[in-house]
Amino acid sequence: MSQLTYVVAYAAIIVFVVAVLKRIVGYITNPIHVRWELYPVAHEPGERASYGGSYLEDVEWWNKPRESSLINELKVMIPEILFLKAVWEYNRPLWYFTFPFHLGLYFAVVFIGLLGIGSIAQLAGIGPDAALISAVHAVTNFVGPAAFILTAAGGLGLLYKRVTDAELNNYSSFEHFFNLILFIVTCAVAIATWLFIDPNFSLARSFVASLIAFKFTAVSEPLFLVQVLLVVLTIAYIPLTHMSHFFMKYFLYHDIRWGDTPNIDTPKTDEQIGVVLNYPVSWSAPHIAGDGKKTWAEVATFNPVAKEEKEK
Repeated sequence: MSQLTYVVAYAAIIVFVVAVLKRIVGYITNPIHVRWELYPVAHEPGERASYGGSYLEDVEWWNKPRESSLINELKVMIPEILFLKAVWEYNRPLWYFTFPFHLGLYFAVVFIGLLGIGSIAQLAGIGPDAALISAVHAVTNFVGPAAFILTAAGGLGLLYKRVTDAELNNYSSFEHFFNLILFIVTCAVAIATWLFIDPNFSLARSFVASLIAFKFTAVSEPLFLVQVLLVVLTIAYIPLTHMSHFFMKYFLYHDIRWGDTPNIDTPKTDEQIGVVLNYPVSWSAPHIAGDGKKTWAEVATFNPVAKEEKEK
Protein backbone atom coordinates (compact mmCIF):
# COMPACT_ATOMS: atom_id res chain seq x y z
CA MET A 1 0.00 0.00 0.00
CA SER A 2 2.77 2.45 0.90
CA GLN A 3 4.60 1.83 -2.38
CA LEU A 4 1.40 2.53 -4.33
CA THR A 5 1.08 5.80 -2.41
CA TYR A 6 4.47 6.92 -3.72
CA VAL A 7 3.45 6.06 -7.29
CA VAL A 8 0.20 8.00 -6.91
CA ALA A 9 2.13 10.96 -5.44
CA TYR A 10 4.54 11.10 -8.39
CA ALA A 11 1.65 10.78 -10.84
CA ALA A 12 -0.27 13.57 -9.08
CA ILE A 13 2.71 15.92 -9.26
CA ILE A 14 3.08 15.23 -12.99
CA VAL A 15 -0.64 15.81 -13.57
CA PHE A 16 -0.48 19.09 -11.64
CA VAL A 17 2.49 20.42 -13.63
CA VAL A 18 1.09 19.32 -17.00
CA ALA A 19 -2.38 20.71 -16.22
CA VAL A 20 -0.96 24.08 -15.15
CA LEU A 21 1.18 24.33 -18.28
CA LYS A 22 -1.74 23.27 -20.47
CA ARG A 23 -3.94 26.00 -18.97
CA ILE A 24 -1.30 28.65 -19.51
CA VAL A 25 -0.42 27.57 -23.05
CA GLY A 26 -4.13 27.30 -23.87
CA TYR A 27 -4.68 30.89 -22.77
CA ILE A 28 -1.64 32.24 -24.60
CA THR A 29 -2.63 30.52 -27.86
CA ASN A 30 -6.29 31.57 -27.68
CA PRO A 31 -7.52 34.29 -30.03
CA ILE A 32 -6.88 37.84 -28.86
CA HIS A 33 -9.51 39.06 -26.42
CA VAL A 34 -11.60 42.21 -26.70
CA ARG A 35 -10.12 45.10 -24.74
CA TRP A 36 -12.16 45.82 -21.63
CA GLU A 37 -11.12 49.48 -21.38
CA LEU A 38 -11.66 49.44 -17.61
CA TYR A 39 -10.09 52.13 -15.48
CA PRO A 40 -8.30 52.73 -13.20
CA VAL A 41 -5.39 50.66 -14.45
CA ALA A 42 -3.19 49.76 -11.49
CA HIS A 43 0.17 50.28 -13.18
CA GLU A 44 -0.64 53.86 -14.22
CA PRO A 45 1.98 56.08 -12.52
CA GLY A 46 1.34 59.16 -10.41
CA GLU A 47 -2.07 60.31 -9.30
CA ARG A 48 -3.92 59.13 -12.40
CA ALA A 49 -4.45 55.64 -10.99
CA SER A 50 -6.44 57.12 -8.10
CA TYR A 51 -9.15 58.62 -10.30
CA GLY A 52 -9.06 56.33 -13.32
CA GLY A 53 -6.91 58.44 -15.59
CA SER A 54 -4.48 57.13 -18.18
CA TYR A 55 -1.68 58.09 -20.54
CA LEU A 56 -4.39 58.88 -23.13
CA GLU A 57 -4.87 62.23 -21.35
CA ASP A 58 -1.49 63.42 -22.60
CA VAL A 59 -1.33 65.52 -25.73
CA GLU A 60 0.26 63.46 -28.50
CA TRP A 61 0.65 60.52 -26.11
CA TRP A 62 1.73 58.31 -29.00
CA ASN A 63 4.94 60.30 -29.32
CA LYS A 64 5.86 59.99 -25.65
CA PRO A 65 7.50 57.09 -23.81
CA ARG A 66 5.04 55.08 -21.70
CA GLU A 67 5.64 54.76 -18.00
CA SER A 68 4.28 52.24 -15.52
CA SER A 69 4.44 51.88 -11.75
CA LEU A 70 5.14 48.52 -10.17
CA ILE A 71 4.48 50.11 -6.76
CA ASN A 72 0.94 51.13 -7.74
CA GLU A 73 0.36 47.66 -9.15
CA LEU A 74 1.50 46.00 -5.91
CA LYS A 75 -0.75 48.32 -3.91
CA VAL A 76 -3.69 46.71 -5.67
CA MET A 77 -2.41 43.15 -5.95
CA ILE A 78 -1.18 42.54 -2.39
CA PRO A 79 -4.41 43.47 -0.56
CA GLU A 80 -6.44 41.51 -3.11
CA ILE A 81 -4.28 38.38 -2.97
CA LEU A 82 -3.66 38.31 0.77
CA PHE A 83 -6.89 39.77 2.14
CA LEU A 84 -9.46 39.36 -0.68
CA LYS A 85 -10.15 43.09 -0.59
CA ALA A 86 -12.84 43.02 -3.28
CA VAL A 87 -14.88 40.42 -1.39
CA TRP A 88 -14.53 42.48 1.80
CA GLU A 89 -15.88 45.55 0.02
CA TYR A 90 -18.66 43.99 -2.04
CA ASN A 91 -19.73 40.84 -0.18
CA ARG A 92 -18.79 41.15 3.48
CA PRO A 93 -20.87 38.16 4.72
CA LEU A 94 -19.08 35.85 2.28
CA TRP A 95 -15.67 37.27 3.23
CA TYR A 96 -15.96 35.95 6.79
CA PHE A 97 -15.83 32.41 5.38
CA THR A 98 -13.82 32.72 2.18
CA PHE A 99 -10.95 34.63 3.84
CA PRO A 100 -10.09 31.92 6.40
CA PHE A 101 -10.50 29.31 3.67
CA HIS A 102 -8.00 31.04 1.39
CA LEU A 103 -5.69 31.93 4.28
CA GLY A 104 -5.66 28.25 5.19
CA LEU A 105 -4.70 27.37 1.62
CA TYR A 106 -1.87 29.93 1.71
CA PHE A 107 -0.65 28.37 4.96
CA ALA A 108 -0.88 24.93 3.31
CA VAL A 109 1.46 26.07 0.53
CA VAL A 110 3.91 27.43 3.11
CA PHE A 111 3.56 24.20 5.10
CA ILE A 112 4.47 22.07 2.07
CA GLY A 113 7.44 24.33 1.38
CA LEU A 114 8.65 24.02 4.99
CA LEU A 115 8.27 20.24 4.83
CA GLY A 116 10.42 20.32 1.70
CA ILE A 117 13.13 22.35 3.44
CA GLY A 118 13.08 20.04 6.48
CA SER A 119 13.21 16.97 4.25
CA ILE A 120 16.19 18.26 2.26
CA ALA A 121 17.98 19.02 5.51
CA GLN A 122 17.21 15.51 6.71
CA LEU A 123 18.63 14.02 3.50
CA ALA A 124 21.72 16.23 3.91
CA GLY A 125 22.28 14.88 7.40
CA ILE A 126 21.49 18.16 9.15
CA GLY A 127 19.88 17.34 12.48
CA PRO A 128 16.92 19.10 14.08
CA ASP A 129 19.25 20.62 16.68
CA ALA A 130 20.70 23.01 14.10
CA ALA A 131 19.34 26.50 14.80
CA LEU A 132 17.87 27.12 11.35
CA ILE A 133 16.30 23.68 11.05
CA SER A 134 14.93 23.92 14.57
CA ALA A 135 13.25 27.20 13.59
CA VAL A 136 11.88 25.59 10.41
CA HIS A 137 10.39 22.75 12.45
CA ALA A 138 8.86 25.18 14.94
CA VAL A 139 7.19 27.21 12.19
CA THR A 140 6.06 23.99 10.51
CA ASN A 141 4.40 22.85 13.74
CA PHE A 142 2.39 26.10 13.80
CA VAL A 143 1.62 26.59 10.11
CA GLY A 144 0.49 22.99 9.47
CA PRO A 145 -2.35 22.81 12.03
CA ALA A 146 -3.35 26.40 11.22
CA ALA A 147 -3.66 25.46 7.54
CA PHE A 148 -5.81 22.41 8.28
CA ILE A 149 -8.11 24.16 10.74
CA LEU A 150 -8.59 27.39 8.78
CA THR A 151 -9.26 25.58 5.50
CA ALA A 152 -11.71 23.15 7.10
CA ALA A 153 -13.52 25.89 9.03
CA GLY A 154 -13.69 28.20 6.02
CA GLY A 155 -14.80 25.33 3.79
CA LEU A 156 -17.62 24.43 6.17
CA GLY A 157 -18.70 28.08 6.23
CA LEU A 158 -18.68 28.32 2.44
CA LEU A 159 -20.61 25.07 2.17
CA TYR A 160 -23.19 26.48 4.59
CA LYS A 161 -23.44 29.69 2.56
CA ARG A 162 -23.95 27.83 -0.72
CA VAL A 163 -26.70 25.72 0.83
CA THR A 164 -28.55 28.48 2.70
CA ASP A 165 -27.95 31.62 0.62
CA ALA A 166 -30.62 31.53 -2.13
CA GLU A 167 -28.75 33.99 -4.35
CA LEU A 168 -25.45 32.12 -4.05
CA ASN A 169 -27.19 28.76 -4.41
CA ASN A 170 -28.44 29.77 -7.86
CA TYR A 171 -24.83 29.94 -9.01
CA SER A 172 -23.66 26.76 -7.29
CA SER A 173 -23.04 23.62 -9.30
CA PHE A 174 -22.25 20.09 -8.19
CA GLU A 175 -18.57 20.89 -8.73
CA HIS A 176 -18.68 23.71 -6.17
CA PHE A 177 -20.11 21.42 -3.49
CA PHE A 178 -17.76 18.55 -4.39
CA ASN A 179 -14.69 20.81 -4.22
CA LEU A 180 -15.59 22.15 -0.79
CA ILE A 181 -16.37 18.68 0.58
CA LEU A 182 -13.06 17.40 -0.81
CA PHE A 183 -11.12 20.13 1.01
CA ILE A 184 -13.09 19.63 4.22
CA VAL A 185 -12.54 15.87 4.25
CA THR A 186 -8.85 16.19 3.34
CA CYS A 187 -8.27 18.70 6.12
CA ALA A 188 -10.30 16.67 8.63
CA VAL A 189 -8.08 13.63 7.95
CA ALA A 190 -4.99 15.86 8.19
CA ILE A 191 -6.16 17.15 11.59
CA ALA A 192 -6.76 13.58 12.82
CA THR A 193 -3.32 12.50 11.57
CA TRP A 194 -1.69 15.46 13.28
CA LEU A 195 -3.48 14.82 16.58
CA PHE A 196 -3.06 11.07 16.79
CA ILE A 197 -0.26 9.93 14.45
CA ASP A 198 2.21 12.67 13.53
CA PRO A 199 2.09 15.61 16.00
CA ASN A 200 5.50 17.01 15.02
CA PHE A 201 5.29 16.07 11.29
CA SER A 202 8.39 13.87 11.43
CA LEU A 203 6.52 11.17 9.51
CA ALA A 204 5.48 13.73 6.87
CA ARG A 205 9.08 14.96 6.51
CA SER A 206 10.37 11.41 6.12
CA PHE A 207 7.78 10.70 3.44
CA VAL A 208 8.69 13.86 1.50
CA ALA A 209 12.39 13.01 1.88
CA SER A 210 11.70 9.57 0.41
CA LEU A 211 9.84 11.23 -2.49
CA ILE A 212 12.76 13.54 -3.18
CA ALA A 213 15.28 10.70 -2.96
CA PHE A 214 13.08 8.32 -4.99
CA LYS A 215 13.11 5.78 -2.18
CA PHE A 216 9.91 3.85 -1.49
CA THR A 217 10.39 3.72 2.27
CA ALA A 218 7.63 1.67 3.86
CA VAL A 219 4.99 3.53 5.91
CA SER A 220 2.97 1.48 8.40
CA GLU A 221 0.37 4.08 9.43
CA PRO A 222 -2.84 3.63 7.38
CA LEU A 223 -4.31 6.99 8.42
CA PHE A 224 -1.18 8.80 7.28
CA LEU A 225 -1.32 7.03 3.92
CA VAL A 226 -4.96 8.05 3.51
CA GLN A 227 -3.98 11.65 4.26
CA VAL A 228 -1.18 11.58 1.68
CA LEU A 229 -3.48 10.13 -0.98
CA LEU A 230 -6.13 12.76 -0.33
CA VAL A 231 -3.57 15.57 -0.42
CA VAL A 232 -1.84 14.53 -3.64
CA LEU A 233 -5.10 13.76 -5.44
CA THR A 234 -6.43 17.18 -4.41
CA ILE A 235 -3.26 18.84 -5.70
CA ALA A 236 -3.64 17.05 -9.05
CA TYR A 237 -7.35 17.91 -9.20
CA ILE A 238 -7.10 21.66 -8.55
CA PRO A 239 -5.75 22.84 -11.96
CA LEU A 240 -8.30 20.66 -13.76
CA THR A 241 -11.19 22.74 -12.38
CA HIS A 242 -12.22 26.39 -12.04
CA MET A 243 -9.93 26.48 -8.99
CA SER A 244 -7.15 27.05 -11.51
CA HIS A 245 -7.98 30.72 -10.99
CA PHE A 246 -5.28 30.72 -8.31
CA PHE A 247 -2.70 31.16 -11.09
CA MET A 248 -4.85 32.14 -14.10
CA LYS A 249 -5.86 35.35 -12.31
CA TYR A 250 -2.46 36.69 -13.31
CA PHE A 251 -3.67 36.84 -16.93
CA LEU A 252 -7.08 38.19 -15.92
CA TYR A 253 -5.49 41.15 -14.20
CA HIS A 254 -2.39 41.87 -16.29
CA ASP A 255 -3.60 40.97 -19.75
CA ILE A 256 -7.35 41.63 -19.65
CA ARG A 257 -8.24 44.08 -16.87
CA TRP A 258 -5.03 46.09 -17.04
CA GLY A 259 -4.00 45.47 -20.65
CA ASP A 260 -3.70 48.99 -22.06
CA THR A 261 -0.76 48.67 -24.46
CA PRO A 262 -1.50 50.88 -27.49
CA ASN A 263 -1.76 49.15 -30.85
CA ILE A 264 0.97 51.16 -32.53
CA ASP A 265 3.73 49.46 -34.53
CA THR A 266 2.66 46.05 -33.19
CA PRO A 267 2.74 43.59 -36.12
CA LYS A 268 1.96 40.63 -33.86
CA THR A 269 -1.18 42.29 -32.48
CA ASP A 270 -2.22 43.35 -35.99
CA GLU A 271 -1.89 39.75 -37.11
CA GLN A 272 -4.00 38.51 -34.17
CA ILE A 273 -6.68 41.10 -34.89
CA GLY A 274 -6.69 40.06 -38.54
CA VAL A 275 -7.43 36.48 -37.51
CA VAL A 276 -10.47 37.32 -35.39
CA LEU A 277 -11.81 39.82 -37.94
CA ASN A 278 -12.19 36.91 -40.34
CA TYR A 279 -14.37 34.87 -37.99
CA PRO A 280 -17.99 34.46 -39.20
CA VAL A 281 -20.72 36.29 -37.28
CA SER A 282 -23.99 34.55 -36.40
CA TRP A 283 -25.39 37.31 -34.19
CA SER A 284 -28.52 38.32 -36.10
CA ALA A 285 -29.49 41.41 -34.08
CA PRO A 286 -30.43 44.34 -36.40
CA HIS A 287 -27.44 46.45 -35.41
CA ILE A 288 -25.07 43.54 -36.21
CA ALA A 289 -26.94 41.76 -39.03
CA GLY A 290 -24.77 38.67 -38.86
CA ASP A 291 -25.95 35.73 -40.94
CA GLY A 292 -23.20 33.22 -40.19
CA LYS A 293 -21.51 34.04 -43.49
CA LYS A 294 -20.37 37.63 -43.01
CA THR A 295 -17.11 38.12 -41.15
CA TRP A 296 -16.49 40.59 -38.36
CA ALA A 297 -14.49 42.70 -40.81
CA GLU A 298 -17.55 42.94 -43.08
CA VAL A 299 -19.87 43.69 -40.17
CA ALA A 300 -17.51 46.35 -38.84
CA THR A 301 -17.46 48.16 -42.19
CA PHE A 302 -21.18 47.80 -42.95
CA ASN A 303 -23.87 50.19 -41.69
CA PRO A 304 -27.17 48.27 -41.44
CA VAL A 305 -29.18 51.49 -41.26
CA ALA A 306 -27.48 53.20 -44.20
CA LYS A 307 -30.18 52.01 -46.59
CA GLU A 308 -32.93 53.41 -44.37
CA GLU A 309 -31.15 56.77 -44.13
CA LYS A 310 -30.73 56.87 -47.90
CA GLU A 311 -34.40 56.17 -48.47
CA LYS A 312 -35.31 59.03 -46.13
